[in-house]
Amino acid sequence: MFFGFDPSVAVFAAAMVFARLGAILMLLPGIGESTIPPRIRLAFALAFSLVVGPVIAPQLPPVPETMLGMSGLIIFEVLIGLMIGAASRFMLMAGAVAGQIIGYQTGLAMAQSFDPTQGQSGALPAQFLNLLFMVLIFATNVHHLLLGAAANSYALMPAGDAPMWGDAAIWALTLFSDAFVLALQIAAPLVAFGLVFYLGLGVLSRLMPQAQIFFIAMPLNILIGFSILAITIGAASLVWLDRIERFATTLS
Repeated sequence: MFFGFDPSVAVFAAAMVFARLGAILMLLPGIGESTIPPRIRLAFALAFSLVVGPVIAPQLPPVPETMLGMSGLIIFEVLIGLMIGAASRFMLMAGAVAGQIIGYQTGLAMAQSFDPTQGQSGALPAQFLNLLFMVLIFATNVHHLLLGAAANSYALMPAGDAPMWGDAAIWALTLFSDAFVLALQIAAPLVAFGLVFYLGLGVLSRLMPQAQIFFIAMPLNILIGFSILAITIGAASLVWLDRIERFATTLS
């Protein structure tokens, strides 16, 4: 028997655990990427549920007497899992937003190609930051923290209890706004450079109205922008890692 219970309790416990953890892992950064085949993600979610299931089982509510009540509990678990998984994607979205800002400042916003982490086209700096952050998740074992946060989410949001949607909405909105603040912090050196650089070009264009200043200065803009990005990328990565680690600890 799965959890040491009778078969009906074991099936209910397995469905409850898999409903939440499966929904989280389908969206979790690094694990729930669209480039990973759905069968692989599903198999990993099932294996993870089997591993942590015996620990979570004592925290589960008793088996409802009706099929409607059981379905309602499972739906609540799926919604909680989707909410947590979507919130974790906000942290990865910060890289895409920061890269788009950097693209505008360096003149590379129109140089776009398909971004596998976002499932849509994006600027080249955004793709670079997304892939870099994805590598950092596994290189620094942050994925262990995220998996632990998924398993420990039952302490913050107990199974069987309807979540307080007002508090959950405020929490998600705070994470969403923090992602934009984080994106601006990552791109701040390029934003400052862009303001100074374009201000100087504006003055030169007034002094030399016949010359196409902006076209002449475009290679210099890209070169300096890439140089600043190379200098600051280490600090930006540390800032992003610190923020996603703090996100994981809020669920533990």
